[in-house]
Amino acid sequence: MYPKLQYISQGNSSAEHLKNIQEALDAGCRWIQLRLKKESAQEIEIAAMKVRTLCDQYNAVFILNDQVEIAKKCDADGVHLGLSDLSVQKAREILGEQKIIGGTANTLNDVLKRINEKCNYIGLGPFRFTTTKEKLSPILGAEGYKQIISQLNDEQIKTPIYAIGGVLDSDIEVMMNTGIYGVAVSGIITQAKDKKNMVEQFNTSLHAIT
Repeated sequence: MYPKLQYISQGNSSAEHLKNIQEALDAGCRWIQLRLKKESAQEIEIAAMKVRTLCDQYNAVFILNDQVEIAKKCDADGVHLGLSDLSVQKAREILGEQKIIGGTANTLNDVLKRINEKCNYIGLGPFRFTTTKEKLSPILGAEGYKQIISQLNDEQIKTPIYAIGGVLDSDIEVMMNTGIYGVAVSGIITQAKDKKNMVEQFNTSLHAIT
């Protein structure tokens, strides 16, 4: 199945994103999402080609945020789509059945919509306040996840749900007990002085509860 820890890239330039991705891979992350929002399509394509090569070297999953056509060009393992991005159906037509398509969700209705669209995984959040996103949706907190996952379990829905938005290592036990599959993080790994130790802490905590 998928790695339980996702790293979403951060940086003020393509070069910073690439540097941070390299360091995350060195630290043990095996799921990388390249998330460039302000760069041109050409810059994103160049960066995506480099990340594809890096992820191949580390046997890591490479997901590109939003840019479906570029994902196809660079043979990314898949894409992550926001609620206002290209439709999952159209992305599937472009990428084919074998690629991973993840989708953002903020509410139970969003989750059910994503499941109906046949997303392979769902990034549900935010857990708490985060500066990574400029337009933040209402905070879910652990109780919000618990309620949503409980309703999915009642329907016997097994799509992997990743918590996203300000998640810390100290949150993992509480979060995993809500029934989520894993977590997607950005700043806490980007800013960690000892990234390897941080990733090890996350992975140990994520796999302690099954």
